[in-house]
Amino acid sequence: MDIKQIQELIKFVSRSGVNEVAIEQENFKITIKTNQTPVYVNAAAPAPVAAQPAPQAPAAPAVEIKAPTPEADDSSKYITIKSPMIGTFYRSSSPDKPSFANVGDEIAPGKVICIIEAMKLFNEIESEVAGRIVKVLVDNASPVEYDQPLFLVEPI
Repeated sequence: MDIKQIQELIKFVSRSGVNEVAIEQENFKITIKTNQTPVYVNAAAPAPVAAQPAPQAPAAPAVEIKAPTPEADDSSKYITIKSPMIGTFYRSSSPDKPSFANVGDEIAPGKVICIIEAMKLFNEIESEVAGRIVKVLVDNASPVEYDQPLFLVEPI
């Protein structure tokens, strides 16, 4: 395998989305790895090294169609409490303490409902609405983004 074939192989690997390729011949072995997330390919037989891939049409994205559910229609009457920052969401101040807000709990403006850790600072998030917690939308100790929904609240 000459340098030009290796360069073409590297270009092909980077375009294809494959994470790693290993080729082994009599007295030659090459492994090419990329920093992309892995794409798993099920190959029945190894392809020849010098063969060029046939152009393929891009795969159609999977589309999932759901019929409207009563639950989706009812969510319009709820208030969504969203994350004011990026960080890690915690439902309680420590693992051995009870959660600040559970499903069914009534909350009022100013009541602490969760903690978001950002840059090693634990920020208490207070409710700005009065109501009853209907659903907790985030798992404990999971990362959250700015403006990500955290709770659904039924106004009182």
